[in-house]
Amino acid sequence: MSARPYSAIVLALCGGILIAIGLYFMLLRPPLLPEDLRLLGVTQSEINANLPGLAAWLQRVFWVLGGYIFATGALTAFVAVTGFRTRARGAAVTVAIAGVTSIGLMAAVNLAIDSDFKCPLLAAAMLWILALILYFAEGGSSRTAKPPRQRR
Repeated sequence: MSARPYSAIVLALCGGILIAIGLYFMLLRPPLLPEDLRLLGVTQSEINANLPGLAAWLQRVFWVLGGYIFATGALTAFVAVTGFRTRARGAAVTVAIAGVTSIGLMAAVNLAIDSDFKCPLLAAAMLWILALILYFAEGGSSRTAKPPRQRR
């Protein structure tokens, strides 16, 4: 294993990206984006007139969603610098499942709805895949560190 496993560095970057997305959802994301209104085929004034509490409710939903995205990013960064870097058993499978169900699903849905954010999210998903490719290129899925020698 190289002294600086690039797979762990790229995966830590993926964790940082998820942390940033989580912060965006918690602190900056408006309840409805212009693309949301386009997809729904309504105006903001129609939403306000017919569903006056929707914006406040969605804001709370995005605080919770952002917290989960942030937590996923923090855990991803931690796994990158611990189990992924040291090639712990099951790390690659866990990272693959987490990638598919987090940024992978987010990117796929944003592609399906032709979101304004589809390209950055797809790029983040590709970084996750790159981390896994590098992981296997750096030495496969099994532990590469030798077990400690036992004394007699």
